[in-house]
Amino acid sequence: MHQEITAQAIRYFTENTNKVTKCLEQLSEEEVWQRPNNASNAVGNQILHLCGNITQYAIASLGQNEDLRERDSEFAATGGLSKAQLLDKLSNTVNQAIHTFDTLKEEELLRVRSVQGFSYTGIAVIMHVVEHYSYHTGQIAFWTKLLKDKSLGFYDGIDLNAKNES
Repeated sequence: MHQEITAQAIRYFTENTNKVTKCLEQLSEEEVWQRPNNASNAVGNQILHLCGNITQYAIASLGQNEDLRERDSEFAATGGLSKAQLLDKLSNTVNQAIHTFDTLKEEELLRVRSVQGFSYTGIAVIMHVVEHYSYHTGQIAFWTKLLKDKSLGFYDGIDLNAKNES
C-alpha cells in the first residue's frame, strides 16, 4: 500500500508538471504575469504558490524539515522571474517532493502532524498536495486556454472515449 500511494503521488506530480510546462510554452513572458482580474492570480503567482505549498506540505512536513514558507509573498509577486526561472523552480521543488515520497518510511503515512495549522496524517498530506497541485494546474490551463484560444493538447493521441475493461 505504501509503495502504491507514493507511486501514484509521483505519477500525478509528473503529469501536472508536464501540463504546466505545456502552458508555459504557450505563454509570453508578459502573459505569465498577467492577472485575469484583481481577484485572481497570474500563472507566475500560481507557480510560486504551488512551490510554496509543495515545499510546506511534502518537503517540510513529510521530510521533517523546517517550514520556511512565506505564503503571502507568493500572491504579492508581480514579476521578477522569467518563464524559464519559474519552470526551474517548479521542477526543482517537484523533484525534491518526489525524493521525499521515494524515501518516506511506511510509519510516516499514519503519523499525525501539524501543517499550516491543520492536523494531517502522512496519507492526508500526500492527498492534499496532489489535489492542490491538480487544482491549480487546472486554473493555469484554463487561463492559458482563455489567452490563447486553443487546445493545449494534453491528451492528444489518447482515446478518451475508450470504455472501462473489467
